Amino acid sequence: MVSIVVPAHNAEATLARALDSLLDQEMVDWEAIIIDDASTDRTPAIIAGYVEHDARFRTLGSCGHSAAAGRNCGIPTARGRWLMFLDADDWVDASFLAKMLAALKTAPDAVAAYCGSRRMMPDGELTPSSIATEVAIQPFETFARRCAVGTHALLVDRETIVELGGFDVSLRTCEDWDLWQRLARLGKRWLMVDEPLAFHRTSPNSLTRNSTQMLVDAEIVIARGFSPDPRVKHPASAHANGAIEANGTAAEALAWFALWNSASDCGRGLRSINPQFLRALPAGRKWAREIAKVAFDGLMVGSLSVPTQLAARWDRFAGPLTELIADLGKVWDDPIACRRVQYHLDQMLLDCDDLAAPRRLARILGIRVDARNPISIELPEGIDQIYAGLMMDGRIEARVQFAALGTVTRRHWIELISNLVPPERLARGAGADTSNMFAAEASASMAGHRSDPDSHFGELARLAAEAQRLVRSSAEPAEPLAAPRRKPAADDRDDDRTSFWDRHFATEDPWKYGSPYEQEKYERQLQILPAGPIGRALELACAEGHFTRQLAPRVGHLTATDISAVAIGRARARCSNLPNVEFGVLDLAADTLPGEMNLIVCSEVLYYLDDLAELRRVAKKLVEALAPGGSLIGAHAFVLRDNVERTGFDWNTFGAQAILETLAATEGLVLEQSIQTELYRIDRFRRLSPDDVATEPMIDHVPIRAPIGIGVARNIVWGGARALRRDVARSERRQRIPVLMYHGVSDDGPAALARFRLTPAAFDGQMAWLRANGFHAIMSEQLEWYIANRQPFVGRPVLITFDDGFQNFADHAWPILRANDLTAEVFLVTDLVGESARWDADSGPPTPLMNAGTVRRLAGEGAFFGSHLATHRAIDGLSSSDLAAELLRSRMFIERWTGRPTAAFAAPFSVTDRRLGRLAKECGYRIGFGGRHGPADLDCDPIDLPRIEVRGDRSLDDFVARIKAVLEEP
Repeated sequence: MVSIVVPAHNAEATLARALDSLLDQEMVDWEAIIIDDASTDRTPAIIAGYVEHDARFRTLGSCGHSAAAGRNCGIPTARGRWLMFLDADDWVDASFLAKMLAALKTAPDAVAAYCGSRRMMPDGELTPSSIATEVAIQPFETFARRCAVGTHALLVDRETIVELGGFDVSLRTCEDWDLWQRLARLGKRWLMVDEPLAFHRTSPNSLTRNSTQMLVDAEIVIARGFSPDPRVKHPASAHANGAIEANGTAAEALAWFALWNSASDCGRGLRSINPQFLRALPAGRKWAREIAKVAFDGLMVGSLSVPTQLAARWDRFAGPLTELIADLGKVWDDPIACRRVQYHLDQMLLDCDDLAAPRRLARILGIRVDARNPISIELPEGIDQIYAGLMMDGRIEARVQFAALGTVTRRHWIELISNLVPPERLARGAGADTSNMFAAEASASMAGHRSDPDSHFGELARLAAEAQRLVRSSAEPAEPLAAPRRKPAADDRDDDRTSFWDRHFATEDPWKYGSPYEQEKYERQLQILPAGPIGRALELACAEGHFTRQLAPRVGHLTATDISAVAIGRARARCSNLPNVEFGVLDLAADTLPGEMNLIVCSEVLYYLDDLAELRRVAKKLVEALAPGGSLIGAHAFVLRDNVERTGFDWNTFGAQAILETLAATEGLVLEQSIQTELYRIDRFRRLSPDDVATEPMIDHVPIRAPIGIGVARNIVWGGARALRRDVARSERRQRIPVLMYHGVSDDGPAALARFRLTPAAFDGQMAWLRANGFHAIMSEQLEWYIANRQPFVGRPVLITFDDGFQNFADHAWPILRANDLTAEVFLVTDLVGESARWDADSGPPTPLMNAGTVRRLAGEGAFFGSHLATHRAIDGLSSSDLAAELLRSRMFIERWTGRPTAAFAAPFSVTDRRLGRLAKECGYRIGFGGRHGPADLDCDPIDLPRIEVRGDRSLDDFVARIKAVLEEP
């Protein structure tokens, strides 16, 4: 089944291990062709021994003096269906052949199977397993750029290898990469066996440590990958002309390879590669960790170290390595990107280390700390983070990494440890006196740890004072605390109606009676007045007399009444020049109505009766108060409680439909005429005289032409509702909620940023869907309260957030939010408020940002604001001092503009690091949104909350599906 080609040159020290791994195979149907490449040591004798004792071993001679030539000698004599190439210093697991063949059996069209691998260092230590999962997804695009699979970590189809001509002997290195690239160009399947079955011995004399030769050969192989290759007679059409540059250019691929080799050289204490080879490496923040990972891997090979040894051996390669990373910053002209890579690399080294001794790396100090008896730690120059192993009972109880701006005092450690290690764990094994002393110091730490100006908290206090001076010197005036929004009157009732309405009218013109919307409604009530002279008229619930002034000229005598003496006082003043009007305080539900009226107007008030039984009783009173033939006119809005399937107001009352049905069913009343709009209807009823005959009512359907003010609009659910807020609040409790993350809302903008921008129409559709499905908006502080108190979320809350503070939020998003009775939290880039999003300048004209005046206005209207830091630089590239300064400055400016405490931040670019949460708390924040994606739940850390990004290139159906998934999951 398998032919294994083993080239060997002076391999007496390792060959037996390689061949023994074949004898150990669970699958026995194999042959091994050992190529003795002009060995001058005991290699020939070792080969002879294996050939003599097992017929599956054969041997050939070669004088090619290269592994590629040796392998090519063995390929023509191979008889197996599959080929494997095993170098004399490598070996495989006993299950290698069985597992690889089992995988290939499942896919007859596959041309290769590969597995994970591990390296063995000269001291016998093994590195963790690694495997390139992307090879199974897009083999050619991967091999066009890098050698992702070791020589002996795969089985390949023998006939195909023969057709491809075997290894290129002109390459001193990278010959396996070149062959796998040709094989992948055929477009056939590669199968992955996700286990570390292949082992590679890393040697000081390996050719992979010759970085100069490696770069020369890699440049050839990469160039072939990005162009047609005449050696491949029948390439897949997709690969005939080479790799797709949109997935990464040839220059980038060579730069990645140069980076690995540069790091390998650093591991040997050398710098031999020109930094210009690195220029094509992507400097973007999303690549920083990948760059650090590649450097880490190269460093292991160069220093012949496994990950757990690297931090301890830092001094051997610190100089060349820090120079390499500094060179990256220079070729990119971006010192922040350079710092970001260094932070990631330092952290990777310490994550693998046991911290047995202090590890002073480039920017991070790794130490062990006695959790029960910590001591002050002074920072070495250049260090601004600490990575600590908290020791208890001889082992590391917890690891913590945090920003350090100065000396970390004993009190600082005690406070930190108290938050990380349970008190009972600290007390276990410690004397009672020690435990009590620790608790006492922990409780006192907050009061005293800022007293030392050279300490971390002393430096933090200095930065806070500096930020405060900057804010105070700002030309922008401070804003007083914004008044809370009033609740809708219909939801704010009590048993004493008179007191309720007097409180309601404490604010003049509570319903904006002079608005175009209300005036249009008055005009239509006047249109529906009965023809002919009207003698005596009664207006119930006249409020402040706005309609009274317009009705009075149309009647002989008008009695205008209201339950509120406050309202009547304003109405009397407004109509003081109208001699035919008299005013009185009257409760239409409880008091006797004057009789023999030719007209009664009773609009926008019957909702406030207790129930339908009271409505029926009042309806009878109205009939009795009318003279025979007299008219009753009422204007009332449609309410969802009457009919949830049509447009209506989301009030906890009955509405126009219930009122119509009740009045129509009242004996002695008949509907004569109705003017109906989408939001309300105006009806004229007539009290029948003894000889009257009811006729079919005249119905007019008319549009609403007047603009609808926000106070009205926020209570409307257009098209009806699928769920009402009050119903779900009674019936639903949940453990998780959606926190939505938006950026811009605009029809225009750079094409490259389309995913971060919704059209106003699309955003309107999403907010309307939330409103119609019973969602209500909460703020981050409320979310924090639920989490802190472990209280299930009531009903269907949603937290709507916007990053950046674009002006288009004020222009488009905020009116839509208000119209749907929702609000949002906007995270501002405070140093750039009033300017533009310069961080997007590479993608097109930067989008304008809101200025401080707009922020102040929106805060007064009910929007909330948090920090997106001061400059919109990614957090993981900022020094700890710069990060603290931005957190402090940003919070203080927002508080000045809004008049509210600022507790929340969102990390720019959704990039965080291990410093952020703790440092943000120290700078006055309690809520944070980082880089995690998904719904928030009661188990979340409030300082690292996840969000769901709402993209502009997705449909409403996608939005709905994502929200429903949050509702439906337990």
